[in-house]
Amino acid sequence: MARINLLPWREAARKERKQRFLVVWCLTVLAAGALVFMGDLYLSSGIDHQHSRNKYLQSKISQLDGRISEIKDLKTKKEQLLERMEVIQNLQGNRPVIVRIFDQVARIVPEGVYFKEVTLEDDRLTLVGVAEANNRISALMRNFEDSDWFTEPNLTAVRKVTASSQYWNEFDLTVMQINPTKAEGEL
Repeated sequence: MARINLLPWREAARKERKQRFLVVWCLTVLAAGALVFMGDLYLSSGIDHQHSRNKYLQSKISQLDGRISEIKDLKTKKEQLLERMEVIQNLQGNRPVIVRIFDQVARIVPEGVYFKEVTLEDDRLTLVGVAEANNRISALMRNFEDSDWFTEPNLTAVRKVTASSQYWNEFDLTVMQINPTKAEGEL
């Protein structure tokens, strides 16, 4: 049999396969590196784009927060103005009532009774005054009771005082004020 030496051919084929393997391996590594690089660029650009969108949204949110605070300030100013308007309207509406109260007090007071102090808080009229006699104080209380504008006269104190060699009865009286026009309207 003939002897053929296949070792150099095998050696050359092995070398060629090794070279092809290395070339394919290098190309695969380069392709993988390129894919990783491209993926990194794509993700980085996506992240940068999202950051720019977030900054845009943050700027718009801060603008809206400013507008919201302006709206809250305007609402508080509006409420304050409405409260002021309501107070003014109440004062305007109560103006005739105050005049009517003082008119009624002037009509009710009998001769010989004088007031030192008159105070109106809410619906309570507090009177401090002097009278020539106790029966004048009683007449004043009856007049308050008979009035349409007052109710519940309450005499809290009567004191004897001397002024210019005359004896006077100083008194403290509280009366509840009512508005007959409102009372009729409520019925």
